[in-house]
Amino acid sequence: MNIFSKENRILLREMVKTDFKLRYQGSLIGHLWSILKPLMLFTIMYLVFVRFLRFDDGTPHYAIGLLIGMVTWNFFSEATNMGMMSIVSRGDLLRKLNFSKEIIVISSVVGAAINYAINLLVVFIFALVNGVTISWGWLAIFPLFIELVLFSTGIAFVLASLFVKYRDIGPIWEVVMQAGMYATPIIYSLTFILQKGQVTVAKLMMLNPLAQIIQDLRHYIVFSGSLRGWDLIGHKAIALVPYLLPFFIFGLGYYIFHRNAKKFAEIL
Repeated sequence: MNIFSKENRILLREMVKTDFKLRYQGSLIGHLWSILKPLMLFTIMYLVFVRFLRFDDGTPHYAIGLLIGMVTWNFFSEATNMGMMSIVSRGDLLRKLNFSKEIIVISSVVGAAINYAINLLVVFIFALVNGVTISWGWLAIFPLFIELVLFSTGIAFVLASLFVKYRDIGPIWEVVMQAGMYATPIIYSLTFILQKGQVTVAKLMMLNPLAQIIQDLRHYIVFSGSLRGWDLIGHKAIALVPYLLPFFIFGLGYYIFHRNAKKFAEIL
């Protein structure tokens, strides 16, 4: 079945709308949690890692760089976690309707993307209040967002396929995400690692598409002096790896998911 057919587009829209309405159903302040949750996490991390542990490397607008790193990581975390559980949570729908199963995972990623857009709006407001200058570099958010979505969706496809049969994937992925957060320059910057003399570690970090996306966002939106992986890795072919990896991961994830999709209803 064509994933871009009219029926699939309508189903995708309805799934996204339903998930968005149910996300904070019953809570006192509703969808304001989409803004308050990342801000609360940011406040805690800022106080612990910047004020007390002194992770600030002196980069201008360091707090804004920390916030943009956090909301980007939160999008990846939400998209992959919700995508992983999406097929299992829609088991009844799978048995009743014949449609492209990819729509279920994509709807989870789109829901996370809406949250991310709201959070980025807050980041931009904070940036302007803190004296960050608007420039043409801000347009880099669009190609970087496409890269982020492709990478997140590809991983979500793989996790969703595995989670149908192996529920142990849930806690394993939770541990991987915890480790990944500390292995990605979110709380600290790339400059902080270089100041410690860990040049090789910094280069290896920047082969991670998430690290590359976060550093590029900091460079183009927050402070043009922030290092990118492209600036750090001397070999240009190697520097292209994190930019090309999301396309490969997306293609591989889609292939694995599509190959196993017919068995989902039987297993569930």
